[in-house]
Amino acid sequence: MEDHIATRSDLRGDCARCFGLCCVALPFAVSADFASDKAAGTPCPNLQGDHRCGIHAKLRPKGFAGCTVYDCFGAGQQVSQVTFAGQDWRTAPREQARRMFEIFPLVRQLHELLRHLTEALTLPAAGPIHPDLRRALARTEDLTHGTPEELGALDVGAHREEVGELLLRTSELVRAGVRGKKKERRGADLMGARLKGVDLSRANLRGACLIAADLTGADLRGADLIGADLRDADLTDADLTGAFFLTQPQVNAARGSAGTRLPGSVVRPVHWTAGL
Repeated sequence: MEDHIATRSDLRGDCARCFGLCCVALPFAVSADFASDKAAGTPCPNLQGDHRCGIHAKLRPKGFAGCTVYDCFGAGQQVSQVTFAGQDWRTAPREQARRMFEIFPLVRQLHELLRHLTEALTLPAAGPIHPDLRRALARTEDLTHGTPEELGALDVGAHREEVGELLLRTSELVRAGVRGKKKERRGADLMGARLKGVDLSRANLRGACLIAADLTGADLRGADLIGADLRDADLTDADLTGAFFLTQPQVNAARGSAGTRLPGSVVRPVHWTAGL
């Protein structure tokens, strides 16, 4: 089956069509992911006049690994080119720039939902609810084309709950017949857990905390990984073939190797093999 997720360029960040919104709208604090503090609505000191990052090729060595993990799912170019019709925040009235920074995170949430709904429609087991998924996809796409005023008034949380129910039903259909405590780990606290070689195939790991977990050689085939926190998790030689609702930011935040098997919906991070 064609990988519709990989072919939907509108669901991947296109920095050339964005005005560096993630580098301005979002805050960050000194941590293992960021070398300095930055308030929301304040341009990152590494952001250049052309909206490009001045240290893009050296983000990890410079202490900005968090930037290499982030993906807006295409919200940046949507807000820049569609919602605000190509208006640059640098030259826009202050109030409009502020509105742009407020709306960007909301549209990112909608685009993440689009990404999951698009994937759900590629899963044959979810066939019984494909009509509902298509309606949810169309509704979410319509919302992303709203005016700044409409997006500002939108209850994104409520919409996420509605779509979330469909995605949960999708997971249940895909994982039908799976039983056992080890396979039901929704929201589990597995920070630093030793899971080397463990069979987690078709496991429910929705929202699980897997920060710094050792998943070396683990079997994660067909697992539901929506919302799982994989920061610094070791996926060396792990098998994630067929794992679903796994996003590029999750993979980017983890550690892996040339032997890690990934689903076609994501790509192998450069830093896994570049020693960065």
